[in-house]
Amino acid sequence: MPGRIEDYALIGDLQTAALVGRDGSVDWLCLPRFDSPSCFGALLGGDEQGNWRLAPQGAELCSSRGYQGDSLVLETLWETPTGTVRVIDFMPQRDRTPDVVRIVEGVSGSVPMRGELRLRFDYARVVPWVRRTDHHRVAVAGPDSVWLRSDPGVHTFGEKLATVSEFTVNAGDRVRFVLSWLPSHHTHPPRQDAERSLRETLEQWQEWASTLRYQGPYREAVLRSLVILKGLTYEPTGGMVAAATAALPEQIGGERNWDYRFCWLRDSTMTLSALLGGGFLSEAAAWRGWLLRAIAGDPADLQTMYGVAGERRLPEVVADWLPGYEGSVPVRFGNAAVDQLQLDVYGEVVDTLYLAMESGIPMERHVWGIVRALMDFLERNWSEPDEGLWEVRGGRRHFVHSKVMCWVAFDRAVRMAEASGLPAPVERWRTVRDTIHAEVCEKGYNPEIGAFTQYYGGTELDAATLFVVKTGFLPPDDPRAVGTVEAVRTRLDQGGFILRYTTGQAEDSMVDGLQGEEGAFLACSFWLADALVAIGRREEGRQLFERVAAIANDLGMISEEWDPHEGRQLGNTPQAFTHVALVNTAFRLAEGG
Repeated sequence: MPGRIEDYALIGDLQTAALVGRDGSVDWLCLPRFDSPSCFGALLGGDEQGNWRLAPQGAELCSSRGYQGDSLVLETLWETPTGTVRVIDFMPQRDRTPDVVRIVEGVSGSVPMRGELRLRFDYARVVPWVRRTDHHRVAVAGPDSVWLRSDPGVHTFGEKLATVSEFTVNAGDRVRFVLSWLPSHHTHPPRQDAERSLRETLEQWQEWASTLRYQGPYREAVLRSLVILKGLTYEPTGGMVAAATAALPEQIGGERNWDYRFCWLRDSTMTLSALLGGGFLSEAAAWRGWLLRAIAGDPADLQTMYGVAGERRLPEVVADWLPGYEGSVPVRFGNAAVDQLQLDVYGEVVDTLYLAMESGIPMERHVWGIVRALMDFLERNWSEPDEGLWEVRGGRRHFVHSKVMCWVAFDRAVRMAEASGLPAPVERWRTVRDTIHAEVCEKGYNPEIGAFTQYYGGTELDAATLFVVKTGFLPPDDPRAVGTVEAVRTRLDQGGFILRYTTGQAEDSMVDGLQGEEGAFLACSFWLADALVAIGRREEGRQLFERVAAIANDLGMISEEWDPHEGRQLGNTPQAFTHVALVNTAFRLAEGG
């Protein structure tokens, strides 16, 4: 069985990432990209779905672990009756091939070690052929090949469809393993100098982290979140995946198991804000560049998400051969939400471009042409129902958050036109903006509840209505805004954390089209903290921020959701949406002291 979601650490090379458990097992790795099929898939079943465990013989869990400095270089310490060893795991930033490097260092005494490598290509559907070549092991199947190279003196042999490595580490010894992927029609990967790669990787991370501008009281959590966000970035294009994993459940044993290894437009503004606030201007510019390339084309075809290089076709399939994390099925790869209509994404895109312009990134004329085309489409379609921010599968509705974000699109477009002097039908945009505002206030606000509801005419709440405060749709002292914040705080509370919306009731089931419940959505708790600060309840917002930040694991990683009853993380991990929200809330708390 895989470990708890919070038991995992992240390592990555800015093109893909692996999860390493407390037991020394790499249980998730997709090669060569984040969204490639896995070669280690034990996270969604067990050892037979593929993993690479390296640990002292007979040991179960490590004694301690941590990252070296401000990096994704993981150190795992094992204290045994015969001695102590340290395992250093990392992925060098890529030259030609993706590599996983594992260095075993003897700290004291003498420790017998054992490695077990089970490669299972194509999401554990294919067991490769393994052969020995020039003292190395090579696994080949279809388009994939993986090479395992180790230092002399490591005894390697096959056992029960696994490659086993046995050796003893004495104090001062360093034993190196390098696992490399390349297309199977290539002859061999370049040799990797593990020690030099370690030095270079640490230097690269430290140089990057040194540019952080934030100096507030939550610097450690902010920097670690930004390191994780950097680790979720596909460097060749600047795109950032929502998470490194797929199909981790939002309810243990439930059906809410989605693939998050893609780039969501809903994350755009908040991601850019976090990067700019941290001082990472090149990453912010790269994210804007990815966004502009991805959305190029007919505005009517704007999608909710794209592949890391801007791919549009992300078909959802059910992997019925996989047992799922703790039996949570179906296991899904790809995401059918790619074909939904989500009007809020138009607001996200325009708001992102507005924020970029405000931050000094020039508004080029061809980009303004894209904005004009988006606004023309939205002017004709903002009044349509859609699937909304949460990608419901129970049919389209007039979601309040979607309408608010349509208002945001016209509001920011007007501001950009006024600031830049670029040609635009500003008066017409103002009229549409004001029309949307009036409609949302009339149809989205329920005076009996004293709050904006999830959709027009509804009675259920949605944490996304906090955007009436976050976006400036209403001033923070407006009684309707204050009432919405208070209603979300009290009625969507789950053990001190905030749900996206209520689930498990008949009406709600019709809205999202799914059975079962889910945990508290952690980004929503940070949004509430932001809103509390905005309406003047700073201390309450600070307490909520600290409560949510405290559920990060020992390495600062946070997933999508939290189960306050069981005290465990849920959903895909690490979740960019959560870490972006953490960073932005920390920045907000730092404003004004």
